[in-house]
Amino acid sequence: MYSQIHILAQQAADALRARRWLLTTAESCTGGGIAVALTDIAGSSQWFESGFVTYSNQAKQDMLGVRHETLMKHGAVSEATVAEMVAGALARSNAQLAVAVSGIAGPAGGTPGKPVGMVCLAWQAEGMMPVVRTEYFSGDRAAVRAEAVKHALRGVLELCNEGTESED
Repeated sequence: MYSQIHILAQQAADALRARRWLLTTAESCTGGGIAVALTDIAGSSQWFESGFVTYSNQAKQDMLGVRHETLMKHGAVSEATVAEMVAGALARSNAQLAVAVSGIAGPAGGTPGKPVGMVCLAWQAEGMMPVVRTEYFSGDRAAVRAEAVKHALRGVLELCNEGTESED
C-alpha cells in the first residue's frame, strides 16, 4: 500500500513542479496523511505549501472558514463541507491548488445514510470551481484512510494534468 501511495505522491509532485504550482491540503479523516505522503518526497518545499488538519467542526470553521450553517445542515462528512474546506484552504494559503477530505474511517461513527468508508473529497485550482466527489471505501480504518489518500493524490494529478495534453 505504501508503495502505491509513494508512486502517486511522486507523480503528483512531478506534475505540480511542471505547473509551478504550490499545493495545500485540508484534511479531516486522513489526519494529515496526504501531507505526510507528499512531504516524504525530498524537495517537497518546492511545491508543497501547507496543510490544515481540521478534525473538529470548530477547527473547520476557525481555520478554513467552513460555515456553521453548512455543518449543521449537511454535517462534516458532506460534499458541501469539503467544498468549503477546499475553498478555505486555497484562500488561506499561497497555493494554486488545494485538496480537502472528510470522511468516516471507522470502525464506529457510521449511520445508514453515512456509512463507515464514506469519504467526501474536493479539489480546487485557483480561479476554478471545485471538483467534489463522494467515494465509498471498504476495509478497516487504516484501509479507508489509505484509500482516501490515494484518491486525493489521483485527483491532484488529474487537475495538474488537465489541459496539458493540448499544450505539448
